[in-house]
Amino acid sequence: MHFPLSDWIDSHADCRYNLGASGMAGVVTLPRPSPARVRQKSSDEWTDELRRTLADHLRVDSARVFLTHGATEANSWVLFFLAQRGRSGRRACRVRLPEYPPLVALARHAGFRLTDASGPVPLAVLSLPRNPEGVGWTSAELEAWAAGARSLLVDETFREFSGRPSRSEAGAPGVWTTGSFSKFYGADDARIGYAVAPPEAAAEFARFHAVAADDLPPYSAALALQLLARRGAISRLVRTTFERNRAALRQALPSVPSLDGPVYFDRAPDGDGDALANRCLSASVLVCPGSLFGTAEGVRICLTRPSFRQDLRAYLAVRGGPVRPRSRRAISADASHMVRPLRGGSVRALAGPW
Repeated sequence: MHFPLSDWIDSHADCRYNLGASGMAGVVTLPRPSPARVRQKSSDEWTDELRRTLADHLRVDSARVFLTHGATEANSWVLFFLAQRGRSGRRACRVRLPEYPPLVALARHAGFRLTDASGPVPLAVLSLPRNPEGVGWTSAELEAWAAGARSLLVDETFREFSGRPSRSEAGAPGVWTTGSFSKFYGADDARIGYAVAPPEAAAEFARFHAVAADDLPPYSAALALQLLARRGAISRLVRTTFERNRAALRQALPSVPSLDGPVYFDRAPDGDGDALANRCLSASVLVCPGSLFGTAEGVRICLTRPSFRQDLRAYLAVRGGPVRPRSRRAISADASHMVRPLRGGSVRALAGPW
């Protein structure tokens, strides 16, 4: 199963200039646990070791760590768990757009009514560092935005790019965090994510997780453990790439704020990010249209590729060009469409749920 953002990136992966991929896949060389090594332990032994090692890495009690097949699944289980604990009726969930699409879609599917209003709410959700904006928040900024929320879910998929500790370390009541090995470690094939529950909810969530979630394959757990063991070398490679690309972006666009995550939401000069994304496709430049994140004013560009400087130059050549009239074939601004180039280079709109 795919979602529109993933489909958009996969559908245009043959673009010559790729600013769409937000993870380090293809940059980090993944270890390959041998079948003999994997058979040395049972599935439970591998997952128990991974939970303990990951808990040490996050500086939390291992009883609070729950393994999943990715961050999206982790977000799913947390949201549905919180929804079934709440009162009946339409519960409000605070979000701030632009936001990573699955967080918003999953909150809706769990039965929450989305709002950007302040005041008391059962739940607030956000990515941090922000996706697609790439910026981090101070503790004071997060507390101010989440004020009045009984529970807070923070997707920390990009956290390790910033070098900052997890928000779960403090063990604050009501604060949930999720993460993945697919971005910083580039381990898309491992299919491993995790959720960290607040201390007061860990035992109840453990009962829910035991019924709802499938066991991880031993190979995936073994691979994740090898990645954590090599974290120092991986961190040096990833941060060198990220910092070099971040400097190139700031040099080209001096107004770019300080970025903690490997993404940036660039407002289109004419305010029409979807039209800009279409123009980029015609030049074989892949960026992600803002409407997929709930705001059609710009596009997301990613700072993960070694070829970023070349890709950025190609993007800026399109971005600085003449503003073309909006075509009826361009994607709509309601965050419910995506576009795909047809043979011959034309563009058509494809409907799909956000």
